[in-house]
Amino acid sequence: MAVKVLVVDDSSFFRRRVSEILEQDKDIEVIGFAVNGREAVDKTSQLRPDVITMDVEMPVLDGISAVKEIMAANPTPILMFSSLTRDGATATLDALDAGALDFLPKKFEDIARNNEDAIKLLQNKVKEIGRRRISRFNRPTPSISSRSVSSKESSTRSAVIQPDRSFSRATPSPSPKSDVRASGKKYQIVAIGTSTGGPVALQTILTKLPANFPHPILLIQHMPAAFTPAFAARLNGLCKIKVKEAQQGDKLMPGTAYLAPGGQQMLVEGRGGNRTLRVFEDDSARITYKPSVDVTFASTAKAYQGDVLAVVLTGMGADGRDGSRMLKQVGATIWAQDEKSCVVYGMPQAVANAGLASADIALEDVANRIIREIGCG
Repeated sequence: MAVKVLVVDDSSFFRRRVSEILEQDKDIEVIGFAVNGREAVDKTSQLRPDVITMDVEMPVLDGISAVKEIMAANPTPILMFSSLTRDGATATLDALDAGALDFLPKKFEDIARNNEDAIKLLQNKVKEIGRRRISRFNRPTPSISSRSVSSKESSTRSAVIQPDRSFSRATPSPSPKSDVRASGKKYQIVAIGTSTGGPVALQTILTKLPANFPHPILLIQHMPAAFTPAFAARLNGLCKIKVKEAQQGDKLMPGTAYLAPGGQQMLVEGRGGNRTLRVFEDDSARITYKPSVDVTFASTAKAYQGDVLAVVLTGMGADGRDGSRMLKQVGATIWAQDEKSCVVYGMPQAVANAGLASADIALEDVANRIIREIGCG
């Protein structure tokens, strides 16, 4: 059965272009168009699409407000189109907080190295998120205005929109059983790789970690260069730990999470207490993802050997599988997010199917499992 898509944009040219690209794939059917957010809300109710492609800036009702209304009334997978600017990054992160599942740059030449790759990427994203069912469930989280705000949060609260947790992209898995205990293994670092659905997944995990977290954390999220500074700043404002966009020469410190910059690679270098980050432009056509989970995981295996807890979260493709294999070979622990809680069960599935993951864990349980395994909090 074809994935049914509602295309939302105030530009007739862009609506037509997106429609033409999507309908080149026999497994996708464009069933309607909307020219503003208000019309998108109404047509979602009428047509019940499997996926919505949504512009951020539109008249009458903007894309972020439309996402909020759609997710409150008729939860539907939404793919945002965004400009690669600071304002575009902030707006897109707000849309993800509101319930959108993923985003792509609005300029197709920014999506991939060539037009054919860009077309395939858009088609594949629509099909992947369209196959995920969104289910309502009650999981209320206090809004930022109704809970105590840390001094770090208070300085950035005006730029932070809290996710609405009254529904989710997937049916939640049960809480971990009481007999799931720490392995007793010692660690020196945590590394987390993710892609589609990753921004919300990372926020869900990192906001639960205590300020006294004893190790550095590496974050590899497939994201454009224009987005990673805003995303790191947003996480830093929400979390008790420190979160920053990684820079060349950063010394790895406990209680700090380092987000790989978009469009670059992040490696760990050095030994003992002198481990630092190498951040560099990668012009290699051989490596698809920049940043790449495989690249960072491989360097982490070399620098830390088996003293690594690595987690592969929701995302398309198989990035992280080869790096996880290298980590596993030196004795590291690998966890994968479970299928039920993933937006796209691609990257975790690749790791699990290769026999590399020692545990498949629901997103809501990952932070607690990390805290228990590390022995902090």
